[in-house]
Amino acid sequence: MDRVILHCDCNSFYASVELLSHPELRDKPVAVGGDSESRHGIILAKNEAAKKYKVQTAETIWQAKKKCPDLILLPPHHEQYAKYSKIINGIYTEYTDLVEPFGIDESWLDVSSSYMMFARTPFEFAQIIRKRVKEETGLTVSIGVSFNKIFAKLGSDYKKPDAVTEINRDNYKDIVYPLPIQDMIYVGKTTQKSLNDIGIFTIGQLARMSQELLENMFGKHGTDLYRSANGLDDSPVTNYYDEKEIKSVGSGSTFAKNLSEMGEIKPALMSLSEDVGARLRKNKMYANGVQLRIKYPDFRVIQRQTKIHSTDVTAEIYDTAVKLFGENADLSEGIRALTVTAIDLSKEKTGVQTSLFDDVTDADKKRDKREKLQSTIDGIRMKFGADSLKSATVIKSDVAKRPKTDSYKK
Repeated sequence: MDRVILHCDCNSFYASVELLSHPELRDKPVAVGGDSESRHGIILAKNEAAKKYKVQTAETIWQAKKKCPDLILLPPHHEQYAKYSKIINGIYTEYTDLVEPFGIDESWLDVSSSYMMFARTPFEFAQIIRKRVKEETGLTVSIGVSFNKIFAKLGSDYKKPDAVTEINRDNYKDIVYPLPIQDMIYVGKTTQKSLNDIGIFTIGQLARMSQELLENMFGKHGTDLYRSANGLDDSPVTNYYDEKEIKSVGSGSTFAKNLSEMGEIKPALMSLSEDVGARLRKNKMYANGVQLRIKYPDFRVIQRQTKIHSTDVTAEIYDTAVKLFGENADLSEGIRALTVTAIDLSKEKTGVQTSLFDDVTDADKKRDKREKLQSTIDGIRMKFGADSLKSATVIKSDVAKRPKTDSYKK
């Protein structure tokens, strides 16, 4: 018997939450954005009226204003987004404990065992959820109903706003197969380009490819693509109340001016690494890899990562970030933003294979010395405040004194 999976996606979430406090702006083009003067001038969300002018998320405010001169900008209030996300997920958990948030405004629900207590069909049940969220919060959701998570997500995207779309065994080829491959979750730009290069543009074309060919092209990801396109996804919806293990910890900053010298880059990387290291130690986690995200003035982004010896020490994260930057960045273009992320986290230290020629004793001594120094620094900051002790690299430059964006990925 097929599962009944819902994917519930709040419509224009940030903008919709802001409009709860500004009902007089509901029919006008509105966007939520950062401070343009401090170079955080990016569109974070837009309402339906702004979408008609083709205002895009992540474009600059000046680009959006060029498309829509009357665009009204509202500042973000992240605490309100978290509040409403919790309220909405609370509604979902009254029907099932199998609720898996996917970001702050989306969730999967497995209602296979519970929907019939509230409605005759899965579609009718989804309508109950949609109406209840709207009545109790003033926000709208679009819901996809299907027999797996991938198709349920496609369903919630299919018709917006405030709508329900059911993708079942009888109609999935008619609805899903004409869609472009990039509409399917986990098909990024690189995968899309590789498939486009061999003449694959729709999910239907992808579904007709052989699994062997996809595996040769993409490895394990090829298997996932084949299963997803053919409706074979069987990934479970996790329990809302299960403890979520943190998979990565990141800290990023957009700079007031483009950085073009290592004398500016290093303080920025140190400041970000200090944030990451402190939160690793707070959560008693160890990084087994470091990822660096570099954004250029034209908004082009490159992302590189490498494995490291298990660590929660700021200096080791910083050294790795500097190495990644040196090997991959082009300073001649200037750097708009940087993000340092600790990845492949573990609760225990794990070993790293070393070369036969490595001086393990010296390496261990250096690592032990750094860990003791880090412990001393943390003790001073805990006693006298976070700003009581700063790296000389950071003190010498005010580049690192920019608002940071911290992230935890679970």
